[in-house]
Amino acid sequence: MSVAEPRRIVLFRHAKADWPQVPDHERPLAERGRMDAPAAGRKLADTGLTFDLALCSTAVRTRETWKLAVQELPHRPKTVYEERIYEASPGELIAVLNELSDEVRNVILIGHNPGVHGLADILAGSAEGDALVRMNRRGFPAAGFALLSYDGLWKGVEPGVATLTDYWAPSE
Repeated sequence: MSVAEPRRIVLFRHAKADWPQVPDHERPLAERGRMDAPAAGRKLADTGLTFDLALCSTAVRTRETWKLAVQELPHRPKTVYEERIYEASPGELIAVLNELSDEVRNVILIGHNPGVHGLADILAGSAEGDALVRMNRRGFPAAGFALLSYDGLWKGVEPGVATLTDYWAPSE
C-alpha cells in the first residue's frame, strides 16, 4: 500500500453523557447525546470516507456513541474496544496509533477530552481553511470530531505531522 495516498484519522469525542450515581467509566449517554451521536454519524458519512478500523474506549458513553453513530455509515468498520483510550493523554493516544497495521488506511478513534482535543491540536502541523480556529474556538464539545490527513506509516505518527482538514461539532 502506497504511503503516497494519505491516511485519514478521525478523532471523535463521545456524545453528551449523563451524570448518574455510577463510576465515571459506567456513565451512559444523556438524551442529548442519544440525539447528537447519530447526527455525528451522518456528518461522518458525508465525508465520503470508508473507515478500515474504529478504535473505541471501553467506557459506556463511548461505546453507546459509536453504536449510534456507526449505524449512519454506509460501511461498518472493524471495531476494537481499547481500554487504553479511556482517560488517555495525547501521548498515550499516539502510542495506540503507532501500533496500527500499515494495512489500515483510515481510522476513527472514539474517546474522551481532554485527550482527543489535545491530540488533534498536537497532530495538526497545519490546517485547511478555518478548521483549526473553529475547533479551538468551540473547545471540542461532546459528539465533535476532527478529521486529519497524514502521509506516512502509523509508526511515524508524532506531533505536527498531520493536516487538520475538517472539524465538526453539533450546534450548542
